Amino acid sequence: MAEIWLTPEEIKKREERLEHLKTTRRLEIAEALKVARAFGDLSENAEYDAAKNEQAKNEYDIVQLENELKNAHVIDESAIDYTTVGVGAKVKLTDMTTKKKFAYQIVGSAETDPLNGKISNESPIGRTVLGHKIGDVVEVTTPGGMLKLKVTAIGK
Repeated sequence: MAEIWLTPEEIKKREERLEHLKTTRRLEIAEALKVARAFGDLSENAEYDAAKNEQAKNEYDIVQLENELKNAHVIDESAIDYTTVGVGAKVKLTDMTTKKKFAYQIVGSAETDPLNGKISNESPIGRTVLGHKIGDVVEVTTPGGMLKLKVTAIGK
């Protein structure tokens, strides 16, 4: 299993989701199974099949979350060295060609959310800017082509 880097906030979200799946969701599925059994013949019971499929999916999700949490590396924001770009840091970049500015937080791949400014340390931009300092210019090959980006700020 690949390394999973998560912020403390994401750990908390995943723990809450896991708790919901183990308690509330399991009870909802058990009730759906009970109702479906009441319809009689299980061999031709679509409601029962759907509930069993939902139960299997829920149990799979529980195992996945438990494994992610067990193997997760928590990003300790108090230990981040903001002199260079690292996982957990927020970085501001300027496209040297278009002068367009970007701001991202570098996170682990399990927490990636580009629409909310969180990019993976394994993404083309994330991987390339890791270890660089303010003022460094990096070239990044992206699906959209080559970008020349300048690191303009690193922070929390």
